Amino acid sequence: MFIEIDFNSDEALYLQLRNQIIIGIATSQYQEGDALPSVRQLADTIGINMHTVNKAYSVLRQEGFVKVDRRRGAVIAIDIDKLQAMEELKKDMQVLLAKSRCKKISKEEVHALIDEIYQNYDDNGGIE
Repeated sequence: MFIEIDFNSDEALYLQLRNQIIIGIATSQYQEGDALPSVRQLADTIGINMHTVNKAYSVLRQEGFVKVDRRRGAVIAIDIDKLQAMEELKKDMQVLLAKSRCKKISKEEVHALIDEIYQNYDDNGGIE
């Protein structure tokens, strides 16, 4: 598992970790059923507090990206229902698009950026 944390970023460390794992799932770096490192192991590897890793794992569990298995620890398990995911995405995008519009970023530029980002994901990506 390759996780890169920017200690100079204003973004909270647990959110950076959460986001890296979500991106890893989306790019097929992590597959359904893969076990994540233990909290202690990942904290030692990255050089952050165990409570930070635990918080990231808790958020991922609440959001439906991982489940906790007594024997294996945190395991990738995507169980968010699509309608709920679409609603969450819509809320997030409303803010992002409003920011983009304030910065005079055109609709075409946003579409090009989305296409560029989507190229990083495998062809099936759960979309049919």
